[in-house]
Amino acid sequence: MQMFRWDTVHTEVMSDKIWRKVISGEKAMVAQVFIAKGGVVPTHQHESEQITYILEGALEFDLEGRRIIVRKGEVLYIPSNVPHRAVALEDTLDLDVFSPIRTDWLTGKDEYLRRG
Repeated sequence: MQMFRWDTVHTEVMSDKIWRKVISGEKAMVAQVFIAKGGVVPTHQHESEQITYILEGALEFDLEGRRIIVRKGEVLYIPSNVPHRAVALEDTLDLDVFSPIRTDWLTGKDEYLRRG
C-alpha cells in the first residue's frame, strides 16, 4: 500500500499550456492534467482505456467522428485504441485514469504532448 497527496506529487510541465501529475501502480494509473484555455492535445491513440473526469473547466474532444464537450462534473470514457484529440475551452483540470498504465508517459516517449 502507498498513499499520496497531490500537492506533493511532482509536476511535469509538458508545454506552456499543459502540465500533469502522475501516480501509477502496476496495472492502473491516475493523472491530474491541467490544460490552459486554447491548449491542444493532438490526435493520438493508446492501448489503455481512459476515463476522464473534469474537475474544473471544459474540454472539447474529437473522437469517432464526433465532437463532444465535457464540462466540470462530467466523465468521458474512451475505449482502447480509439483516436482522440482535445482542446481546452477554458482553463481545465481533469483527472485521467488509465488501464493498463501508459508506459509512454512514464518513459517520456509521449512527444505528441511535448510539442507545445
